[in-house]
Amino acid sequence: MAKDLAPSPLAPARFPNLLPVAGVQLGATYAGIRYKPGRNDTLVATFAEGTTVAGVYTKSLTASPAIHWCREATAASGGQARALIVVAGNSIAGTGAAGAAACQAIAEAMAGELGVPAAMVQFAATGVIGEPFPTDRLTAALPAALATRGTTGYEAAARTIMTTDTFPKGTSQVARIDGHDVVISGFVKGSGMIMPNMATMLGYLFTNAALPHDVLQTLLSAAVERTFNCITVDGDTSTSDTIQLFATGQNVKHAAVTDAADPRLDDFKAKLEAACLELATLVVKDGEGAQKFATINVTGALSFEDARTLGLAIGNSPLVKTALAGADANWGRIVMAVGKAGPRIDPDRLSVAFGGTVICRDGMRVDGYDEAPVAAHLAGRDVVIDVDVGVGRSSATVYTCDLTHGYISINGDYRS
Repeated sequence: MAKDLAPSPLAPARFPNLLPVAGVQLGATYAGIRYKPGRNDTLVATFAEGTTVAGVYTKSLTASPAIHWCREATAASGGQARALIVVAGNSIAGTGAAGAAACQAIAEAMAGELGVPAAMVQFAATGVIGEPFPTDRLTAALPAALATRGTTGYEAAARTIMTTDTFPKGTSQVARIDGHDVVISGFVKGSGMIMPNMATMLGYLFTNAALPHDVLQTLLSAAVERTFNCITVDGDTSTSDTIQLFATGQNVKHAAVTDAADPRLDDFKAKLEAACLELATLVVKDGEGAQKFATINVTGALSFEDARTLGLAIGNSPLVKTALAGADANWGRIVMAVGKAGPRIDPDRLSVAFGGTVICRDGMRVDGYDEAPVAAHLAGRDVVIDVDVGVGRSSATVYTCDLTHGYISINGDYRS
């Protein structure tokens, strides 16, 4: 788990220059959570007074105590936050009452450092499940982490929370509200145990927009549905999945917004979804052992939910994913995947295309089909699969990666 891994071949050339967000300060340090000295494992962020928070979390019934803490703290604080702590190396999941007590102690320690209520502190953890959490090490490291705070440490923050990730992942957008610019910047970690249902995935977005908690929550939940909830690496939903959005309300000129349906938020909604999609697809591009990135477009379904379910059935199929790894144009595996998924389809109107070349039409192989261009497309890094199931007008796009021996190698010695 702590071993250095070669960067994914799908990684961007560099970490982007993220725009600072007024009212946000980031710091990082080494607390000895699991890794050896030489890499930070503890991230802290502090926020201006009045900052609101929204979150979308795992639906796992074995959710980490940190997930419960975030939900309860958000409710207790009225949707406000003054600090965030994220640690890598130990997920605090599977630790029962001791884990819940650790979350309380950690939040209280940070609250004491800042002079704020404990409910104003959000906490998350990622890493091995079932290991006792070294609470004292973390609380002892908080002053050092706070001492490193600055407004530009996004790459260091993104690296701090990595586990089996091979590269840090970040994005920035500029949105307009009432004709005035606001910034959205954020980062995410995730590589395996990825099929969010709201993989070991944690994502954090920050904006200086002035938005109340209920508006922020509605906007984030909507953005997650078509981004983070449309990716899969291995079909496994983590105990710790978290996406949070913090809005500081600092240095803004736009008038107050009290309704998520306000048309003045249209550009903010679009830019927030763009930021979420960028981060979500970067997670897939860092899928454990991934060599190829696949976009699966499903059309002709009865609903968005049906289309997404069909797309995830394709993206999660080991047979489809290994075919992608081997550049095998075996469209029968697509037929298999949509047939088992559950939503209604019309097998006599089913069509399948790879890289724009239609292989199957009306449920049958296309006469005179030439496999050569499809094989060439599948040999590349970016693969596009189009499937129409012939029963409606709804669509969804799902993102996945291939399944290689690298996935087995990484997970076979995850705890070593």
